[in-house]
Amino acid sequence: MVEVSLLVTALMFGGTVLYAFGFAAFVFTALPADTAAPLLRRAFPHFYAFVIATSAVAGGIVAFFDPLSAAILAAIAISGIYARQVLMPQINQATDDGNKPRFKKLHGFSVVITLIHIAAAAVVIIKIASHA
Repeated sequence: MVEVSLLVTALMFGGTVLYAFGFAAFVFTALPADTAAPLLRRAFPHFYAFVIATSAVAGGIVAFFDPLSAAILAAIAISGIYARQVLMPQINQATDDGNKPRFKKLHGFSVVITLIHIAAAAVVIIKIASHA
């Protein structure tokens, strides 16, 4: 169980880092902005679903031996749901309305959430590894 929870948490960590610092950045450098933006808009719901699913699964497994790590992973899943269901539509609406200040504020908040997810997952990986 320890090893499975470690692998699933590492999958979430790595996938989040790759998407945030690799895929999203690559799309904006490889495609014109008018093509990149709609592509990322379509991709982000899948990204958040991945974060929600992997953190929930890892949290469910790790709950058997590390309640604090389970709570951290649950917080990632819950904040991922918020980001996907509430924040992302607000970001999209700000974009559609041409409200750049609101977009920048909301997008910045989503970036902070993602960075917190990455840091929190790193903490959990280190905690789980100490059980192995």
